Amino acid sequence: QVQLVESGGGLVQPGGSLRLSCAASGRILRINHMGWYRQAPGKQRELVATITSGGNRNYADSVKGQFTISRENAKNTVYLQMNSLKPEDTAVYYCNTGVFGEATPTLGYKSLEVWGQGTLVTVSS
Repeated sequence: QVQLVESGGGLVQPGGSLRLSCAASGRILRINHMGWYRQAPGKQRELVATITSGGNRNYADSVKGQFTISRENAKNTVYLQMNSLKPEDTAVYYCNTGVFGEATPTLGYKSLEVWGQGTLVTVSS
């Protein structure tokens, strides 16, 4: 079963930085896109940034120039470097990936969309 494990969230003061990490595990033949989404209290989940297997990046307008997404293919890991953080960046950040991997031993290999459990980022003084 393919899983995502996120780390790096926490409390930071305005203007500070955090780096989120997300590692994919399980029987994976191919990872396509990887990305980050966030959900602030009382709001819908929104895209933050994505990166393709070829390294093409896409950012939400609200984080362009502030956040940087990168991936380490050998470790099946995606990162989100967040700088100059603002209170409005406070949210639960979710990792997402599209893979071709084993769903279960019975179901076998399929194209899967997988979500992490989320990591809380709080920007506050």
